[in-house]
Parts: sequence; C-alpha cells; structure tokens
Amino acid sequence: MPELPEMENYRIQLSRHILDLPMSEIVVHREKSINVEPDQFAKELSGRQVIFVERRGKHLLFHLDNGKRLLLHLMLGGLLYLGTKEERPERSTQVEISFGPDLVLYFIGLRLGYLHLHSAKEAEDLLSHLGPELLDRRMNEERFIRLLSKRRGSLKSALVNQDVVAGIGNCYADEIAFAAELLPSVKLQNMSEEDFSRLYKATREVLLEATEAGGYMEMPLTKDDTLTGGSNDLCRVYDREGEVCPRCGDIIVKTELNGRKVFYSPGCQHDR
Repeated sequence: MPELPEMENYRIQLSRHILDLPMSEIVVHREKSINVEPDQFAKELSGRQVIFVERRGKHLLFHLDNGKRLLLHLMLGGLLYLGTKEERPERSTQVEISFGPDLVLYFIGLRLGYLHLHSAKEAEDLLSHLGPELLDRRMNEERFIRLLSKRRGSLKSALVNQDVVAGIGNCYADEIAFAAELLPSVKLQNMSEEDFSRLYKATREVLLEATEAGGYMEMPLTKDDTLTGGSNDLCRVYDREGEVCPRCGDIIVKTELNGRKVFYSPGCQHDR
C-alpha cells in the first residue's frame, strides 16, 4: 500500500504537470470508485482546474478552483499514471481524467481505493482523525517524544496507527524500527527517552530518504519519470526475509505482530 513517501512523490510530480489545466474529459469505468453518480461526477469536474495538490497521510487532496476537493486514497494495489491517450498503460483503469487537450491522469487499481468528490468542509472532517505529519516543520523531537511516550503497546502498532501519526504503513514502520535499532514489538512504555530520541531521528531519516528516492511504486508516473520506484532497493529489512542484515550480518526474520507481517534483524534490533 502506498505510504507517505509514495504519495508525497506523486504530490510533487503532479503539481508540476496538472495545475491550472481545465479538466476536459472524465471517464468512470468503475462506479464504486467514486461517491456520486458518474454523470454528476463528470459534470461537476468538467472545466474545473486543480489549483493545489495536498498530501495528508496516505491521501491526496486535489483542491479545485470552485473550492471543492477530490480525495484520493489508493489503498492496496492503487497506482497513478499521467500521459497521453497514446501512452495509456496496459492496465485496468477505474477513472480517467483529462487535463487540457492531451494529458490524462489514469487511476489504476482502485478496487479498494477511491476518488471521492467533497466540499472542503467534508474533506476536512473526513481527515480530522489523522495524527500529525512527521515531516511537518511544526514537528520536532520534543513534540514527537511527547506524542508517543504517553502511549502503550508495541512500537509498530503505534507507527501504523493513522490516528497517532499519519502516513506510515507496514514497510516504513519496519524500516524505521531497524534504523532505530529497536524491535518492532518493543513496548512504548518500556522505552527510554534516549530510545525515543533515536526513534525520532530514524523516522526522519527513513521517510526523507524514501521520499527523495521516489518511494517504492512499481510503475513510473510518466514516461519520462526516472524517480518513482527509486527506493525499492533501499529497504534494509522489509520483505528481506532470509537475507543477510546489512548492519550486523544476522539473518532477517519475518514474523507477525497483531495480524501484521513484521521484518527485523534479531542481531541488532533490541527491546531497549
């Protein structure tokens, strides 16, 4: 499932290509991917322009010039592709939105995900439960420690809880725990201030590195996109079961924690 780095990469790249271009054609292939009737959806978007693309957690918010919002959550398996009609990917698309005369944004794999049209207030209310953004300029080490140190339960469970912090899922939770030299299963109530300080630095390093590398999406956003997917080879433990840990040489283990798969290196990740 796309996480903060993947969606931030999409936000940055889309902002370079689609802003202030009128939507000229809206095609809906799967009605369940949207929240209004297809005819109404097309009518509401036709001629409108995206004036700003915002990311909130794992969501993208397309701010329209009439004050409304398109709220996107790709969920598991969702992808975006931006190109001409001739460059249409050989994939099943659920929604297609044309910008200007010959640029189409293809929404792919929205079987669990969605693209919903809302008022600004509706979108704000729907996302109001999300925790703070960890890369926000208002986030600092002191606030981070205060946010997590008062909680109980495992580290991974807290990191992937969108009500606690926004944007982290299975992959980056494991990578952050590895960078902090902590087991994903470590209990927050057993962590020291030094542990939390190390965790804060690890969180920023992992998320910034992955974002700058373009995230781990399997397909480029455009035909000229050489950035997206660049962090595929940067994962140290996630999906590396049985491989050698790059830090200590131990074998990476896969297990489960509260129904989620977990990858870690037993040789250099500890509960304190």
